[in-house]
Amino acid sequence: MENPVSNTRRSVDRCSFMRSGLLAGGAATVGAGLFASATSARAQDGSLDAGDVAILRFLAAAELIEADLWTQYAELGGIGMNLPIEVDPGQTLNNYQVALSNLDSDGLQYITNNTLDEVSHANFRNANLESRGADPINFDEFWILQGS
Repeated sequence: MENPVSNTRRSVDRCSFMRSGLLAGGAATVGAGLFASATSARAQDGSLDAGDVAILRFLAAAELIEADLWTQYAELGGIGMNLPIEVDPGQTLNNYQVALSNLDSDGLQYITNNTLDEVSHANFRNANLESRGADPINFDEFWILQGS
């Protein structure tokens, strides 16, 4: 019986492999050089066009939404103002925190740390927008419910 895998393999000699690899590598290098020179030329004057601002505002909005989701998650499963469980193992935990701690003893601390990271990312994005003269993202009008 004939091996079906052997029929699908094509032999490629070393010269043609090197030639195609060098051509692809050269094209990638030239392309990267074009993008790099265009980026550095635009970055020299520090100005942003409307498209750049729109992208940065979209990223800031995404970070704010992510920070809000993590904040809600931290209200349920994070450590809040408590010490880490390893430092104070006798603290009172809600049922979710107990279950999560059974799965991962560092889970509560991870949630809290990740929440702080996401909030700092959102703050950074907005500060970057403001430093470039663009309006920051503000979702205050959409906050309906207070956190716990």
